[in-house]
Amino acid sequence: MKTPPTPCSAAREGGVLYERPVKIYPRAVRGRFDRWRRLMVAVTQLIFLGLPWLTWNDRSALLFDLEARRFYVFAWVLWPQDLIYLVGLLIACALALFLFTAVAGRLWCGYACPQTVYTEMFLAIERWLEGDRQARMRRDAAPMSLETLTRKAVKHLLWAALALLTGVTFVGYFTPVRELLHRALALELGPWETFWIAFYTLATYGNAGWLREQICKTMCPYARFQSALIDADSLIIAYDSQRGEPRGGRARKAAARTSGLGDCIDCTLCVQVCPAGIDIRDGLQNECIGCAACIDICDTVMDKMGYARGLIRYTTARGLGAGVGWRGMLTHLLRVRVIAYAVLLAGVVLGVALSLALRPGVALDALRDRGTLANLGAEGVENTYQLLITNRTEQPARYTIDAVDLEGVQVHVGSAQPVIVGAARQLRVPVRLVLPHAQVARMGSGARRVTFVVEDGHDSARAAATFLLP
Repeated sequence: MKTPPTPCSAAREGGVLYERPVKIYPRAVRGRFDRWRRLMVAVTQLIFLGLPWLTWNDRSALLFDLEARRFYVFAWVLWPQDLIYLVGLLIACALALFLFTAVAGRLWCGYACPQTVYTEMFLAIERWLEGDRQARMRRDAAPMSLETLTRKAVKHLLWAALALLTGVTFVGYFTPVRELLHRALALELGPWETFWIAFYTLATYGNAGWLREQICKTMCPYARFQSALIDADSLIIAYDSQRGEPRGGRARKAAARTSGLGDCIDCTLCVQVCPAGIDIRDGLQNECIGCAACIDICDTVMDKMGYARGLIRYTTARGLGAGVGWRGMLTHLLRVRVIAYAVLLAGVVLGVALSLALRPGVALDALRDRGTLANLGAEGVENTYQLLITNRTEQPARYTIDAVDLEGVQVHVGSAQPVIVGAARQLRVPVRLVLPHAQVARMGSGARRVTFVVEDGHDSARAAATFLLP
Protein backbone atom coordinates (compact mmCIF):
# COMPACT_ATOMS: atom_id res chain seq x y z
CA MET A 1 0.00 0.00 0.00
CA LYS A 2 1.35 3.42 -0.91
CA THR A 3 2.19 5.67 2.02
CA PRO A 4 0.53 9.12 1.76
CA PRO A 5 3.04 11.97 1.49
CA THR A 6 3.78 13.99 4.61
CA PRO A 7 3.96 17.80 4.52
CA CYS A 8 7.77 17.61 4.65
CA SER A 9 7.97 15.12 1.78
CA ALA A 10 5.49 17.19 -0.23
CA ALA A 11 7.67 20.24 0.27
CA ARG A 12 10.78 18.32 -0.81
CA GLU A 13 8.97 17.12 -3.94
CA GLY A 14 7.86 20.64 -4.80
CA GLY A 15 4.27 20.10 -3.66
CA VAL A 16 2.06 22.94 -2.44
CA LEU A 17 1.40 22.85 1.29
CA TYR A 18 -1.49 25.33 1.10
CA GLU A 19 -3.56 27.01 -1.54
CA ARG A 20 -2.73 30.65 -2.01
CA PRO A 21 -5.91 32.70 -1.58
CA VAL A 22 -7.18 34.34 -4.74
CA LYS A 23 -8.15 37.98 -4.46
CA ILE A 24 -11.90 38.44 -4.73
CA TYR A 25 -13.39 41.41 -6.55
CA PRO A 26 -17.05 41.52 -5.44
CA ARG A 27 -19.33 43.09 -8.00
CA ALA A 28 -21.72 45.84 -6.90
CA VAL A 29 -25.37 44.84 -6.75
CA ARG A 30 -28.59 46.68 -6.06
CA GLY A 31 -31.78 45.20 -4.74
CA ARG A 32 -34.07 44.85 -1.76
CA PHE A 33 -31.58 42.94 0.38
CA ASP A 34 -28.77 45.32 -0.54
CA ARG A 35 -30.93 48.15 0.82
CA TRP A 36 -31.31 46.23 4.06
CA ARG A 37 -27.53 45.75 4.27
CA ARG A 38 -26.89 49.45 3.74
CA LEU A 39 -29.52 50.30 6.33
CA MET A 40 -27.85 47.98 8.85
CA VAL A 41 -24.47 49.59 8.13
CA ALA A 42 -26.00 52.98 8.96
CA VAL A 43 -27.79 51.71 12.10
CA THR A 44 -24.82 49.82 13.55
CA GLN A 45 -22.44 52.71 12.93
CA LEU A 46 -24.88 55.21 14.38
CA ILE A 47 -25.02 53.13 17.56
CA PHE A 48 -21.27 52.45 17.74
CA LEU A 49 -20.17 56.01 16.95
CA GLY A 50 -22.97 57.73 18.86
CA LEU A 51 -23.05 55.92 22.21
CA PRO A 52 -19.78 57.42 23.58
CA TRP A 53 -21.18 60.92 22.99
CA LEU A 54 -24.40 60.36 24.95
CA THR A 55 -24.36 61.89 28.42
CA TRP A 56 -26.11 60.77 31.57
CA ASN A 57 -25.79 62.65 34.86
CA ASP A 58 -23.01 64.78 33.42
CA ARG A 59 -20.89 61.79 32.36
CA SER A 60 -20.79 59.34 29.47
CA ALA A 61 -23.90 57.19 29.37
CA LEU A 62 -21.80 54.10 28.59
CA LEU A 63 -18.34 54.18 30.14
CA PHE A 64 -16.09 51.36 31.32
CA ASP A 65 -13.74 53.18 33.69
CA LEU A 66 -11.10 50.49 34.28
CA GLU A 67 -8.81 52.80 36.22
CA ALA A 68 -11.51 53.61 38.78
CA ARG A 69 -12.95 50.09 38.51
CA ARG A 70 -16.43 51.39 37.78
CA PHE A 71 -18.68 50.64 34.81
CA TYR A 72 -21.38 53.18 33.96
CA VAL A 73 -24.30 51.78 31.99
CA PHE A 74 -26.87 54.57 31.72
CA ALA A 75 -28.52 54.73 35.19
CA TRP A 76 -26.49 51.86 36.67
CA VAL A 77 -23.07 52.00 38.26
CA LEU A 78 -21.46 48.56 38.29
CA TRP A 79 -18.41 47.43 40.25
CA PRO A 80 -16.07 44.44 39.89
CA GLN A 81 -18.18 42.53 42.43
CA ASP A 82 -21.11 42.88 40.01
CA LEU A 83 -19.42 40.44 37.62
CA ILE A 84 -22.52 38.26 37.78
CA TYR A 85 -24.30 40.74 35.50
CA LEU A 86 -21.57 40.39 32.89
CA VAL A 87 -21.90 36.62 33.12
CA GLY A 88 -25.66 36.96 32.63
CA LEU A 89 -25.12 39.22 29.63
CA LEU A 90 -22.71 36.75 28.01
CA ILE A 91 -25.09 33.85 28.61
CA ALA A 92 -27.95 35.87 27.12
CA CYS A 93 -25.84 36.74 24.05
CA ALA A 94 -24.92 33.08 23.57
CA LEU A 95 -28.53 31.94 23.86
CA ALA A 96 -29.66 34.72 21.52
CA LEU A 97 -27.06 33.56 18.99
CA PHE A 98 -28.28 29.97 19.29
CA LEU A 99 -31.92 31.00 18.94
CA PHE A 100 -31.32 33.39 16.06
CA THR A 101 -29.22 30.84 14.16
CA ALA A 102 -31.73 28.04 14.68
CA VAL A 103 -34.49 30.25 13.25
CA ALA A 104 -32.79 32.57 10.76
CA GLY A 105 -29.42 31.00 9.96
CA ARG A 106 -26.55 33.42 9.37
CA LEU A 107 -28.46 36.67 8.98
CA TRP A 108 -26.25 38.16 11.71
CA CYS A 109 -23.17 37.50 9.58
CA GLY A 110 -24.73 38.96 6.46
CA TYR A 111 -26.16 42.15 7.91
CA ALA A 112 -24.80 43.13 11.34
CA CYS A 113 -21.45 41.43 11.97
CA PRO A 114 -18.69 44.09 12.36
CA GLN A 115 -16.55 42.27 9.81
CA THR A 116 -19.33 42.45 7.23
CA VAL A 117 -20.25 46.05 8.09
CA TYR A 118 -16.70 47.38 7.82
CA THR A 119 -15.97 45.35 4.71
CA GLU A 120 -19.03 46.94 3.08
CA MET A 121 -17.77 50.41 4.05
CA PHE A 122 -14.24 49.75 2.80
CA LEU A 123 -15.60 48.25 -0.44
CA ALA A 124 -17.75 51.34 -1.01
CA ILE A 125 -14.63 53.52 -0.79
CA GLU A 126 -12.76 51.16 -3.13
CA ARG A 127 -15.53 51.16 -5.72
CA TRP A 128 -15.84 54.94 -5.58
CA LEU A 129 -12.14 55.42 -6.36
CA GLU A 130 -11.28 52.41 -8.52
CA GLY A 131 -14.58 51.42 -10.12
CA ASP A 132 -16.59 48.23 -10.04
CA ARG A 133 -15.35 44.66 -10.43
CA GLN A 134 -14.14 44.73 -14.04
CA ALA A 135 -12.49 48.14 -13.69
CA ARG A 136 -10.60 47.05 -10.55
CA MET A 137 -9.48 43.82 -12.17
CA ARG A 138 -8.19 45.64 -15.26
CA ARG A 139 -6.45 48.25 -13.11
CA ASP A 140 -4.68 45.61 -11.00
CA ALA A 141 -3.66 43.61 -14.07
CA ALA A 142 -2.22 46.64 -15.89
CA PRO A 143 1.23 48.12 -15.15
CA MET A 144 1.23 50.67 -12.34
CA SER A 145 0.49 54.19 -13.57
CA LEU A 146 0.43 57.55 -11.83
CA GLU A 147 -3.37 57.59 -11.91
CA THR A 148 -3.61 54.11 -10.41
CA LEU A 149 -1.03 54.96 -7.76
CA THR A 150 -2.90 58.14 -6.83
CA ARG A 151 -6.25 56.40 -6.62
CA LYS A 152 -4.84 53.60 -4.46
CA ALA A 153 -3.02 56.07 -2.21
CA VAL A 154 -6.20 58.07 -1.64
CA LYS A 155 -8.12 54.83 -1.02
CA HIS A 156 -5.69 53.70 1.65
CA LEU A 157 -5.69 57.13 3.27
CA LEU A 158 -9.49 57.03 3.51
CA TRP A 159 -9.33 53.48 4.83
CA ALA A 160 -6.82 54.58 7.47
CA ALA A 161 -8.98 57.58 8.43
CA LEU A 162 -12.07 55.38 8.84
CA ALA A 163 -10.05 52.83 10.82
CA LEU A 164 -8.64 55.60 13.04
CA LEU A 165 -12.15 56.90 13.70
CA THR A 166 -13.11 53.38 14.72
CA GLY A 167 -10.09 53.07 17.02
CA VAL A 168 -10.73 56.40 18.74
CA THR A 169 -14.42 55.53 19.20
CA PHE A 170 -13.53 52.16 20.69
CA VAL A 171 -11.21 53.73 23.27
CA GLY A 172 -13.94 56.34 23.88
CA TYR A 173 -15.89 53.61 25.68
CA PHE A 174 -13.09 53.39 28.27
CA THR A 175 -12.01 57.04 28.46
CA PRO A 176 -14.60 59.83 28.15
CA VAL A 177 -14.52 60.60 24.44
CA ARG A 178 -14.45 64.39 24.84
CA GLU A 179 -11.52 64.17 27.21
CA LEU A 180 -9.87 61.64 24.90
CA LEU A 181 -10.10 63.93 21.86
CA HIS A 182 -8.85 66.93 23.85
CA ARG A 183 -5.82 64.97 25.05
CA ALA A 184 -5.22 63.53 21.58
CA LEU A 185 -5.16 66.99 19.99
CA ALA A 186 -2.80 68.16 22.72
CA LEU A 187 -0.60 65.07 22.18
CA GLU A 188 -1.09 64.05 25.81
CA LEU A 189 -2.48 60.54 25.39
CA GLY A 190 -1.30 57.91 27.84
CA PRO A 191 0.58 54.79 26.69
CA TRP A 192 -2.36 52.43 27.04
CA GLU A 193 -4.76 54.72 25.21
CA THR A 194 -2.21 55.16 22.42
CA PHE A 195 -1.65 51.41 22.21
CA TRP A 196 -5.35 50.51 21.98
CA ILE A 197 -6.16 53.23 19.46
CA ALA A 198 -3.28 52.01 17.28
CA PHE A 199 -4.18 48.34 17.79
CA TYR A 200 -7.88 48.77 16.93
CA THR A 201 -7.04 51.02 13.99
CA LEU A 202 -4.63 48.46 12.53
CA ALA A 203 -7.06 45.60 13.21
CA THR A 204 -9.90 47.38 11.40
CA TYR A 205 -7.65 48.41 8.52
CA GLY A 206 -6.23 44.90 8.13
CA ASN A 207 -9.45 42.94 8.61
CA ALA A 208 -11.78 45.05 6.45
CA GLY A 209 -9.22 46.26 3.91
CA TRP A 210 -7.02 43.22 3.32
CA LEU A 211 -8.22 40.01 4.96
CA ARG A 212 -11.95 40.46 4.33
CA GLU A 213 -13.44 37.07 3.48
CA GLN A 214 -10.45 35.26 4.95
CA ILE A 215 -11.68 36.25 8.40
CA CYS A 216 -14.99 34.49 7.74
CA LYS A 217 -13.40 31.50 6.05
CA THR A 218 -10.51 30.69 8.36
CA MET A 219 -10.64 32.76 11.58
CA CYS A 220 -14.27 33.11 12.64
CA PRO A 221 -15.42 30.06 14.66
CA TYR A 222 -19.08 30.73 13.96
CA ALA A 223 -18.94 29.15 10.50
CA ARG A 224 -17.46 26.03 12.04
CA PHE A 225 -20.18 25.31 14.57
CA GLN A 226 -23.17 26.68 12.67
CA SER A 227 -23.82 23.17 11.32
CA ALA A 228 -24.59 22.12 14.90
CA LEU A 229 -27.02 25.02 15.35
CA ILE A 230 -29.08 24.85 12.18
CA ASP A 231 -31.40 22.09 11.07
CA ALA A 232 -33.72 21.35 8.16
CA ASP A 233 -36.05 24.17 9.24
CA SER A 234 -33.45 26.93 9.66
CA LEU A 235 -33.43 29.79 7.17
CA ILE A 236 -30.68 29.51 4.56
CA ILE A 237 -29.88 30.84 1.11
CA ALA A 238 -30.33 28.09 -1.43
CA TYR A 239 -30.31 27.54 -5.17
CA ASP A 240 -33.33 25.67 -6.54
CA SER A 241 -31.55 23.04 -8.62
CA GLN A 242 -34.83 21.35 -9.62
CA ARG A 243 -35.88 24.55 -11.33
CA GLY A 244 -32.48 25.78 -12.50
CA GLU A 245 -30.85 22.63 -13.89
CA PRO A 246 -29.63 21.86 -16.45
CA ARG A 247 -28.18 25.35 -16.71
CA GLY A 248 -27.08 26.97 -19.95
CA GLY A 249 -27.07 30.20 -21.96
CA ARG A 250 -29.87 31.28 -24.22
CA ALA A 251 -31.25 34.42 -25.85
CA ARG A 252 -32.94 37.04 -23.71
CA LYS A 253 -36.68 36.52 -23.32
CA ALA A 254 -36.29 32.96 -24.58
CA ALA A 255 -39.00 30.65 -23.30
CA ALA A 256 -38.21 28.74 -20.16
CA ARG A 257 -37.00 25.18 -20.67
CA THR A 258 -35.79 26.03 -24.18
CA SER A 259 -33.78 23.13 -25.55
CA GLY A 260 -34.36 21.24 -22.33
CA LEU A 261 -32.57 23.82 -20.17
CA GLY A 262 -33.57 25.03 -16.73
CA ASP A 263 -34.04 28.64 -15.64
CA CYS A 264 -30.35 29.17 -14.74
CA ILE A 265 -28.61 30.83 -17.71
CA ASP A 266 -25.16 30.18 -16.18
CA CYS A 267 -24.22 33.88 -16.18
CA THR A 268 -22.06 33.37 -13.03
CA LEU A 269 -23.18 36.76 -11.69
CA CYS A 270 -24.12 35.10 -8.41
CA VAL A 271 -20.44 34.15 -8.02
CA GLN A 272 -19.20 37.60 -9.03
CA VAL A 273 -21.25 39.43 -6.38
CA CYS A 274 -20.45 37.00 -3.56
CA PRO A 275 -18.08 38.62 -1.02
CA ALA A 276 -16.81 35.14 -0.08
CA GLY A 277 -16.26 34.10 -3.72
CA ILE A 278 -18.35 30.93 -3.52
CA ASP A 279 -20.84 29.45 -5.98
CA ILE A 280 -24.16 29.10 -4.18
CA ARG A 281 -25.24 26.64 -6.88
CA ASP A 282 -22.88 24.09 -5.32
CA GLY A 283 -25.09 23.98 -2.23
CA LEU A 284 -24.88 25.39 1.31
CA GLN A 285 -21.29 26.06 2.35
CA ASN A 286 -19.59 27.22 5.55
CA GLU A 287 -18.24 30.28 3.71
CA CYS A 288 -21.74 31.59 2.91
CA ILE A 289 -22.51 34.50 5.24
CA GLY A 290 -26.15 34.85 4.19
CA CYS A 291 -25.79 38.37 2.76
CA ALA A 292 -28.27 37.66 -0.09
CA ALA A 293 -26.22 39.49 -2.74
CA CYS A 294 -26.69 36.44 -4.96
CA ILE A 295 -30.46 36.68 -4.48
CA ASP A 296 -30.54 40.32 -5.59
CA ILE A 297 -28.47 39.73 -8.72
CA CYS A 298 -30.32 36.53 -9.66
CA ASP A 299 -33.70 38.23 -9.27
CA THR A 300 -32.43 40.98 -11.58
CA VAL A 301 -31.43 38.38 -14.19
CA MET A 302 -34.76 36.57 -13.85
CA ASP A 303 -36.58 39.87 -14.41
CA LYS A 304 -34.60 40.51 -17.59
CA MET A 305 -35.26 37.00 -18.86
CA GLY A 306 -38.96 37.22 -18.04
CA TYR A 307 -38.77 34.31 -15.56
CA ALA A 308 -40.19 34.13 -12.06
CA ARG A 309 -37.98 35.31 -9.21
CA GLY A 310 -36.71 32.97 -6.53
CA LEU A 311 -34.27 30.73 -8.37
CA ILE A 312 -31.93 31.67 -5.51
CA ARG A 313 -33.88 32.58 -2.40
CA TYR A 314 -34.17 32.47 1.35
CA THR A 315 -35.73 29.16 2.25
CA THR A 316 -35.16 26.09 4.43
CA ALA A 317 -33.79 22.70 3.50
CA ARG A 318 -37.20 21.14 4.20
CA GLY A 319 -39.00 23.87 2.28
CA LEU A 320 -36.68 23.54 -0.72
CA GLY A 321 -36.98 19.77 -0.83
CA ALA A 322 -40.76 19.73 -0.45
CA GLY A 323 -41.30 22.77 -2.64
CA VAL A 324 -43.43 24.55 -0.02
CA GLY A 325 -43.70 28.31 0.43
CA TRP A 326 -43.36 30.57 3.46
CA ARG A 327 -46.67 29.49 4.97
CA GLY A 328 -45.61 25.86 4.95
CA MET A 329 -42.17 26.65 6.37
CA LEU A 330 -43.65 28.72 9.21
CA THR A 331 -45.54 25.68 10.44
CA HIS A 332 -42.19 24.18 11.44
CA LEU A 333 -40.93 27.34 13.15
CA LEU A 334 -41.85 26.34 16.71
CA ARG A 335 -39.81 23.22 17.31
CA VAL A 336 -38.12 21.80 20.41
CA ARG A 337 -34.75 23.54 20.12
CA VAL A 338 -36.31 26.90 19.26
CA ILE A 339 -38.69 26.72 22.23
CA ALA A 340 -35.86 25.61 24.55
CA TYR A 341 -33.58 28.45 23.45
CA ALA A 342 -36.41 30.99 23.72
CA VAL A 343 -37.42 29.88 27.23
CA LEU A 344 -33.82 29.88 28.48
CA LEU A 345 -33.13 33.27 26.92
CA ALA A 346 -36.29 34.78 28.36
CA GLY A 347 -35.42 33.36 31.79
CA VAL A 348 -31.89 34.78 31.77
CA VAL A 349 -32.98 38.21 30.49
CA LEU A 350 -35.85 38.40 32.98
CA GLY A 351 -33.58 37.32 35.84
CA VAL A 352 -30.92 39.90 35.02
CA ALA A 353 -33.53 42.63 34.50
CA LEU A 354 -35.28 41.92 37.81
CA SER A 355 -31.96 41.73 39.63
CA LEU A 356 -30.93 45.13 38.28
CA ALA A 357 -34.35 46.63 39.01
CA LEU A 358 -34.38 45.37 42.61
CA ARG A 359 -30.67 46.04 43.18
CA PRO A 360 -30.22 48.22 46.32
CA GLY A 361 -28.31 51.46 46.08
CA VAL A 362 -25.71 50.39 48.63
CA ALA A 363 -23.52 47.30 49.05
CA LEU A 364 -21.62 46.19 52.15
CA ASP A 365 -18.66 43.89 52.75
CA ALA A 366 -17.38 43.07 56.23
CA LEU A 367 -13.82 41.90 56.84
CA ARG A 368 -12.30 41.02 60.19
CA ASP A 369 -9.17 42.86 61.22
CA ARG A 370 -6.43 40.33 60.54
CA GLY A 371 -4.09 41.86 63.10
CA THR A 372 -6.10 40.69 66.15
CA LEU A 373 -8.70 38.04 66.86
CA ALA A 374 -10.32 39.40 70.03
CA ASN A 375 -9.32 41.79 72.81
CA LEU A 376 -10.37 41.66 76.45
CA GLY A 377 -10.78 45.23 77.65
CA ALA A 378 -12.37 47.13 80.52
CA GLU A 379 -15.73 47.35 78.74
CA GLY A 380 -15.82 43.76 77.58
CA VAL A 381 -14.66 41.61 74.65
CA GLU A 382 -13.74 43.64 71.58
CA ASN A 383 -13.55 42.54 67.92
CA THR A 384 -12.42 44.88 65.15
CA TYR A 385 -13.59 44.93 61.51
CA GLN A 386 -13.21 46.83 58.27
CA LEU A 387 -16.49 47.64 56.55
CA LEU A 388 -16.38 48.42 52.81
CA ILE A 389 -19.42 50.53 51.94
CA THR A 390 -20.20 50.97 48.23
CA ASN A 391 -22.52 53.77 47.20
CA ARG A 392 -24.08 52.48 43.98
CA THR A 393 -25.98 55.69 43.31
CA GLU A 394 -24.73 58.89 41.75
CA GLN A 395 -25.69 61.01 44.73
CA PRO A 396 -23.76 61.38 48.03
CA ALA A 397 -25.34 59.31 50.81
CA ARG A 398 -25.25 59.36 54.64
CA TYR A 399 -25.23 55.89 56.15
CA THR A 400 -25.74 54.71 59.72
CA ILE A 401 -24.02 51.52 60.84
CA ASP A 402 -25.55 49.03 63.24
CA ALA A 403 -25.03 45.38 64.26
CA VAL A 404 -27.75 42.80 64.89
CA ASP A 405 -28.08 39.09 65.67
CA LEU A 406 -25.81 39.43 68.73
CA GLU A 407 -27.64 40.55 71.86
CA GLY A 408 -26.09 43.43 73.77
CA VAL A 409 -23.31 44.20 71.31
CA GLN A 410 -22.16 47.83 71.09
CA VAL A 411 -21.02 49.48 67.85
CA HIS A 412 -18.13 51.93 67.82
CA VAL A 413 -17.43 53.52 64.45
CA GLY A 414 -14.00 54.97 63.71
CA SER A 415 -15.60 58.21 62.52
CA ALA A 416 -18.75 59.95 63.59
CA GLN A 417 -22.07 58.59 62.41
CA PRO A 418 -23.67 58.92 59.92
CA VAL A 419 -20.88 58.01 57.52
CA ILE A 420 -20.84 60.07 54.32
CA VAL A 421 -19.97 58.23 51.10
CA GLY A 422 -19.59 60.19 47.85
CA ALA A 423 -21.51 59.52 44.67
CA ALA A 424 -20.47 56.23 43.05
CA ARG A 425 -17.68 55.83 45.60
CA GLN A 426 -16.45 53.29 48.12
CA LEU A 427 -15.40 53.97 51.68
CA ARG A 428 -13.56 51.69 54.09
CA VAL A 429 -14.71 52.26 57.66
CA PRO A 430 -13.04 50.76 60.79
CA VAL A 431 -15.60 49.43 63.29
CA ARG A 432 -15.23 47.99 66.80
CA LEU A 433 -17.82 45.71 68.31
CA VAL A 434 -17.80 45.41 72.10
CA LEU A 435 -19.73 42.78 74.04
CA PRO A 436 -20.06 43.64 77.78
CA HIS A 437 -18.58 41.25 80.39
CA ALA A 438 -21.99 40.34 81.76
CA GLN A 439 -23.17 39.23 78.36
CA VAL A 440 -19.94 37.31 77.74
CA ALA A 441 -20.40 35.43 81.03
CA ARG A 442 -23.83 34.24 79.92
CA MET A 443 -22.68 33.18 76.42
CA GLY A 444 -19.37 31.52 77.20
CA SER A 445 -16.48 31.14 74.73
CA GLY A 446 -16.67 30.39 71.05
CA ALA A 447 -17.73 32.07 67.80
CA ARG A 448 -21.00 33.93 67.39
CA ARG A 449 -22.71 35.29 64.30
CA VAL A 450 -23.14 39.03 63.94
CA THR A 451 -24.70 40.96 61.06
CA PHE A 452 -23.73 44.50 60.10
CA VAL A 453 -26.45 46.76 58.71
CA VAL A 454 -25.96 50.05 56.84
CA GLU A 455 -28.87 52.20 55.75
CA ASP A 456 -29.67 55.72 54.66
CA GLY A 457 -33.45 55.75 54.92
CA HIS A 458 -33.98 54.57 51.33
CA ASP A 459 -31.64 51.62 50.86
CA SER A 460 -29.98 49.18 53.20
CA ALA A 461 -27.45 46.39 52.99
CA ARG A 462 -26.31 43.60 55.27
CA ALA A 463 -23.08 41.65 55.71
CA ALA A 464 -22.54 38.69 58.01
CA ALA A 465 -19.43 38.34 60.17
CA THR A 466 -18.13 36.31 63.11
CA PHE A 467 -17.62 37.59 66.65
CA LEU A 468 -15.01 35.64 68.62
CA LEU A 469 -15.31 35.09 72.37
CA PRO A 470 -12.07 33.97 74.11
